[in-house]
Amino acid sequence: MKVTLISIPVRDQEKALKFYTEKLGFIKKKDEPVGGGNRWLTLVSKDWQEGPELLLEPAPNHFEPSKIYQNALKEAGIPWTQFDVDDVDSEYERLRDLGVEFSVKPTEAGNVKYAILNDTCGNYIQLVQLL
Repeated sequence: MKVTLISIPVRDQEKALKFYTEKLGFIKKKDEPVGGGNRWLTLVSKDWQEGPELLLEPAPNHFEPSKIYQNALKEAGIPWTQFDVDDVDSEYERLRDLGVEFSVKPTEAGNVKYAILNDTCGNYIQLVQLL
C-alpha cells in the first residue's frame, strides 16, 4: 500500500493552481473537466514528479461539512497538511518575497523547524525542515 494522492480543499481551483504553481513551485500533472465547472486538477513536486499527486479539491464549494471543517482548522490556526523542505528559513524568505503571508515565522520545535503559510484558498500549510 502507498499514498498516491493527497487532497487539499480549495475554494477557487484557478486561484489555487496559480498559487501552488507560481508561488510554491508545484507542476500541473492532470487537468480534466469533471462537470459543473470543476476539474480533476492535480499537481506534483518539481523535485519528485513521480511522487504523490496533490489534488486541488473544490469540495468546500459543494459540500458544507468540508467547508465547516476547513473553516474550523483555519480559525484554530491548524495547518491542513505539511510539505517538507530542505531549509525553512530560505523558503520563508523566498515565499515572503513573492508576497506569501505566514501565520507562523520559522520556529524550532525539537528536531524540526517549521513555518506556516496561508495558501489564499482557505488553508494554512506547514513547511517543515528536519534538523
